[in-house]
Amino acid sequence: MTSNRLQALRVLAIGFLTAFAGAAPAATEAPDVLVKRTVEEVLQVIQQTPERAALHRIAEQKVLPNFDFREMTRLAVGANWRKASPEQQAALEGGFRKLLVNVYTTALTKSGPKGAGRTLEVKPLPAAKGDETVVKTVIKEPDGQRVAIDYRMASRDGGWKVYDVVVEGVSLVTSYRSSFESEVSKGGVDGLIKALENRNRAPVKS
Repeated sequence: MTSNRLQALRVLAIGFLTAFAGAAPAATEAPDVLVKRTVEEVLQVIQQTPERAALHRIAEQKVLPNFDFREMTRLAVGANWRKASPEQQAALEGGFRKLLVNVYTTALTKSGPKGAGRTLEVKPLPAAKGDETVVKTVIKEPDGQRVAIDYRMASRDGGWKVYDVVVEGVSLVTSYRSSFESEVSKGGVDGLIKALENRNRAPVKS
């Protein structure tokens, strides 16, 4: 993994927790209001909780319910999703979900106690197109670095769910697509499932 991609993932991890931890989906609450409302609380959590196990629990309990992992997996797998059986689709979704959680919690662990100096700017929310919208944010680091993170969201089951995250113009789900396609070309859908299982068993490298 290149240093640029690692940095992007670390910033993305901070953005995930900063934007969505501690907030239950609410159909009557605008996505940008939800993001802004939770910033201060979560920055404190990041600053005070450096342990990987604790960050993993936070992600599982507070962050993940706000993401549509089935849709994220479908987009990342691409055309091969239609070739998968329902059982294979469930296995792909579970493997991709676990992979992202491992990457994010590892990135948070390595980010250090910087929460006190990190801030999140939420841009004004554009008009929603039907049941979809994009929440545009900027992460401001203590050293002055600014990183744009956009959350593509859709109304799901009475609340807003994230189905893609774009860091400095790079989509999370499409960034995995080429490697997923390569695994399917080598071993079919089951080959991709196996590859995800192997990656999730291995230590996440820095």
